[in-house]
Amino acid sequence: MNLFDLGLNETIQQEYKMNSSSFFLGRVSVEYRNIYRVMTDEGEVAARISGKMSYAADNISDYPKVGDWVLLDRKNDAEGDAIIHGILTRKSTFSRSVAGKKSDEQTVATNIDKVFICMAFGHDYNLRRLERYLSITWESGATPVVILTKTDLCDDIVTRVIEVESVVFGVEVFTVNGLTGEGVDAIKSNIKPRETIAFIGSSGVGKSTLINLLLDKDKMEVNPVRKDEKGRHTTTHRELLILPSGGIVIDTPGMREIQVFHADVETSFEDISTIAKRCKYSDCKHDEEPECAVKQAIEEGSLTMDRLLSYKKLLKELEYSTDREQLNSKLAEKKKIVRMMGSLDAAKKTSHHKKGH
Repeated sequence: MNLFDLGLNETIQQEYKMNSSSFFLGRVSVEYRNIYRVMTDEGEVAARISGKMSYAADNISDYPKVGDWVLLDRKNDAEGDAIIHGILTRKSTFSRSVAGKKSDEQTVATNIDKVFICMAFGHDYNLRRLERYLSITWESGATPVVILTKTDLCDDIVTRVIEVESVVFGVEVFTVNGLTGEGVDAIKSNIKPRETIAFIGSSGVGKSTLINLLLDKDKMEVNPVRKDEKGRHTTTHRELLILPSGGIVIDTPGMREIQVFHADVETSFEDISTIAKRCKYSDCKHDEEPECAVKQAIEEGSLTMDRLLSYKKLLKELEYSTDREQLNSKLAEKKKIVRMMGSLDAAKKTSHHKKGH
């Protein structure tokens, strides 16, 4: 297996050669609970992380994720599972806040060139959620592409596409029918050889169906959608796959909620950012301030109140997330100090014990 066909580039290769002459290079293709599958130039190997990596990890984002380039002690499993000793620098990271009350970052996929944001016509169609996906994608370092699936559920596709284009600002938008394959060729042409694409979206939007069409075979399991059109979780883990065209795709489990951890709100809400520059006050909150250009745009109909509220909500969540991240960073630093002191105490006791004998 040629690692360049897996997305290896000169930057990654140079980092590997500079820091890891005693290890082998591989790319994580599947992530399970405590074990990984890693692609190397000799095929695919089962792998686990080293005890040192586990000990040094402060949060779940410090563990290998699908798409990561990692350092291995072997490149085949002829003599057992490989051990992962390090992760090379991630050029892009799509992440969100973990679901629930716990404040932590969940890394969905790394080293991706594009994120295909999949949204189905019907009950899944939601511009406000699409704005969230776009904000996270722009922040990730990857380029967003919007895929509108299940065109058979929509009576007026043109109007819906215009609505989507009004909030994505220049991002490419494709429509596809997974039942007939209509629109698949256009999507294929948007995936270049050695380019990594992450498929993101709610459960049941047809990500796995679309990937099967791109693979030209039924590789990914597909379940029917419930009667209320809400999706079922078919994909239960993340997986990296090589397309016949040479592109690389990462299938991800459906997301029931998309909470922001990091997000580029200014880029995804470029229209509001541009209008806000005309406000009388530079720190205008677009509430009760006089001569607010944003409020004027709403009155004139060039901007909707729903979009402004979505913008404000995301900014508030991002502020809260930043505060939590700073708190987590302080706690992690304290844990490091405690571990360091514990190691020093253990070393002193060992030294004292040896002197006593």
